[in-house]
Amino acid sequence: MGVDSGRALAQNPSLHAASLHSIHAIVTFLQSKGIHVKDLGRIFGMCPTILTSDIKTDLNPVFNFLSYDLKVPDQNFRKVINKCPRLLISSVRDQLKPALFYLRRLGFRDLHALAYQDPILLVSNVEKTLIPKLDYFVSLGFSKADAVGMVLRCPGLFTFSIENNFKPKFEYFAEEMKGKLEELQEFPQYFAFSLEKRIKPRHMEVVQSGVKVALPLMLKSTDEEFRELLIRQDRK
Repeated sequence: MGVDSGRALAQNPSLHAASLHSIHAIVTFLQSKGIHVKDLGRIFGMCPTILTSDIKTDLNPVFNFLSYDLKVPDQNFRKVINKCPRLLISSVRDQLKPALFYLRRLGFRDLHALAYQDPILLVSNVEKTLIPKLDYFVSLGFSKADAVGMVLRCPGLFTFSIENNFKPKFEYFAEEMKGKLEELQEFPQYFAFSLEKRIKPRHMEVVQSGVKVALPLMLKSTDEEFRELLIRQDRK
């Protein structure tokens, strides 16, 4: 199936004792849910624990969750699982339902978006991953409502590292760009751009040009659009 057996055995030692019959049963079950054979190498490679899962107590509840809680039609299971294979190794009771409850309480109402665009949020630990990131924004001076509004506008914020993403980018924004919190509140996508490859070079060009450019325009523009923007601003 294209699975790195050494890596799979290292991550899931239980595979040593697994029978071919049990593995075949899991493959057959996933195929019955619309997963293609060509998908399995990547799925098992990312999550080899699936190969020793219990179909009745581990896997079937996940598909029931997709169907009843996220309203995913059977024919779309493949799309969602391929987007986030970790769903298959997540406990419905202890992980998926609590995460969905928390996200809906925050204001995530679009089940379609959660299922097809941001299913990784459902496999994120509420206490250890989601809440600390909101708390970090509050520590910067945002209100809780503003922080929630930012993640609703840019759900990807919940997937970024505080230490490796938020802190260095906010430090640059506050100290070098002299930016205001209101700018980040309106454009939280700032944190999705590379500090070294996008934010710093673009900001330095803006400074050297002596023009004023709004944060979204500075970062979202293509290279060509950005050059034209600086020229237009310089002529004003």
